[in-house]
Amino acid sequence: MAFLPITKEEVLKRGWDAPDFVLVTGDAYVDHPSFGPAIISRVLEDEGFHVAILAQPDWKTDRDFTRFGRPKLGFLVTSGNIDSMVAHYTAARRKRSDDAYSPGRKAGKRPDRAVIVYTQKIKQIYPDMPVVIGGLEASLRRFAHYDYWDDAIRPSILLDSGADLLIYGMGENQIRQIAHRWRQGELPGQMRDIRGTCYVIPTADYTPGPAVDCPSLEQVKASKREYAISCRKQQDEHDAVRGRTVLQKHGKMLVIQNPPMPPLQQEELDAVYALPYERMYHPCYEKEGGVPAIEEVEFSITHNRGCFGACNFCSIAYHQGRAITARSERSVLQEAERFTHNPRFKGYIHDVGGPTADFRHPSCRKQETLGLCKGKKCLAPTPCRALEADHVEYLQLLRKLRAIPKVKKVFIRSGIRFDYLMEDKDDSFFRELVEHHISGQLKVAPEHCSAAVLDRMGKPHIETYKKFARRFYGLTKEIGKEQYLVPYLMSSHPGSTLKDAIELALFLKEEHIRPEQVQDFYPTPGTISTCMFYTGLDPYTLEPVFVPRTDKEKAMQRALLQYFNPKNRPLVLEALRLAGRTDLIGNGPHCLVKGDPQTAPKAKGALAQNRKQKSRNQPPANPKKGKRSRVWNQTKKPR
Repeated sequence: MAFLPITKEEVLKRGWDAPDFVLVTGDAYVDHPSFGPAIISRVLEDEGFHVAILAQPDWKTDRDFTRFGRPKLGFLVTSGNIDSMVAHYTAARRKRSDDAYSPGRKAGKRPDRAVIVYTQKIKQIYPDMPVVIGGLEASLRRFAHYDYWDDAIRPSILLDSGADLLIYGMGENQIRQIAHRWRQGELPGQMRDIRGTCYVIPTADYTPGPAVDCPSLEQVKASKREYAISCRKQQDEHDAVRGRTVLQKHGKMLVIQNPPMPPLQQEELDAVYALPYERMYHPCYEKEGGVPAIEEVEFSITHNRGCFGACNFCSIAYHQGRAITARSERSVLQEAERFTHNPRFKGYIHDVGGPTADFRHPSCRKQETLGLCKGKKCLAPTPCRALEADHVEYLQLLRKLRAIPKVKKVFIRSGIRFDYLMEDKDDSFFRELVEHHISGQLKVAPEHCSAAVLDRMGKPHIETYKKFARRFYGLTKEIGKEQYLVPYLMSSHPGSTLKDAIELALFLKEEHIRPEQVQDFYPTPGTISTCMFYTGLDPYTLEPVFVPRTDKEKAMQRALLQYFNPKNRPLVLEALRLAGRTDLIGNGPHCLVKGDPQTAPKAKGALAQNRKQKSRNQPPANPKKGKRSRVWNQTKKPR
């Protein structure tokens, strides 16, 4: 095994006069299957293509983009594992000070809107050179979309960047087809029939056929109602079984999305994870302190893809899809066994998961022929009657992983769906999860407690979480361990009023939960919740949705989730007065803050203090603590 070439000298040492493809990425080069660029480059290598990696190039000069000379076929461009704007800015639009996907955690190694900047630079240097874009940033911006950082509607990233073709979703099969046809002389701009891709043509050149027509760029700019309709149509057609071609006019041009590529079959997924990854960052980064993002995932195993949970604020369903595909038991066990031969392995498998750790099969049997239900969710607001909740296969896999010699502990850190778990009538998995797979804390995501807010989030109601928590602490006591739940919570989501935030604060007090940090809703492209944030409408009902918009509104909701922090007292007092809940001010057992409800001071300076709070959606400050790392204090177990 060897890293793919990153310099011209390494290209020549391999006996190539030039690479077939130059893959440009906004991340440092990490050759690990948790990183999309690593998968795509290794898939192409396995298909017989020569790939060079251009990681975090200097976009202000031509030097890095001409490092390899002119590639034989073309350029592939991605911002990396995460969106470049999310990598750079908090939910309050403040510049981040670090970047876990860059060497030494140094920020500023990639530009804002990296896909656009890189592609435009390539087109400036090589005007006739084809460019294919992909990855999360491109996938979520394939249509006209609300951009939180501009606070405006931006056109499809295809038009902004000038790229020839866009791959959306998980792109292994797309890139295989594209690469082979490219080699045979067909340019990406001519490829108009590959599923899982988008392209642009003059509207006059389009031959009408079966398709879903979305409101145009001009219409969604002029009307929030039209934007909501557009969002709903795009979400509804993101299904590999029943999804149709989707059209959206941009002036005289037409953006065309072909139906989604079917997810990889199990044997195909196994083959992707069996490719010869180095499973580490490139040695050139050692002198800069390495790439922190590898620390958690180096000895983690991804066993599944897709998420039928499909929370409204999450982009996974719109990128990976809702259909579940899982690797075979043999494939996962082989990967774990290879860990034991790595001198860096200390016996701990950090995670066996994916978008949702405990999904190993479709939520119901009809999906293979009919697809997932349009406009409905498998788990929320209540589980579908057709849901098949079964952890037998996952539990058997975990037992075999625990039995591998030199494996001391197998953790589950990517999160489980507690609502799905509670639907399983056999609690064998629950018991063994508590006994064997938790390092003192288990991350779960109730997100809120208000039924109205949870409905907007596409999450189950809080009673399910309460039942889960009682069972978790009951099992923990039976086993004789001291372990705690780490509930993720979100403030200021569309639909959340000040009254709802107070309800959540009271829930936290009752359950003895004291979050040290909370997440403000972050309107990233491609989600239903972002559509609600921008339009103030539910795209599925077109009913009005309350949206907390001002810094003050958000600060008060955030402060209520940390009502116990003395610094937040002025904002909490003001919020309680505004909501008419002065009964919660005082020394009573149900009060949130102490004081005289008649003489409570006005908030001064608290807004500035609350601005220091960081968004949960940032890249991990400490990758060892996981994708959504947070520190929590719980002095007592919830009742």
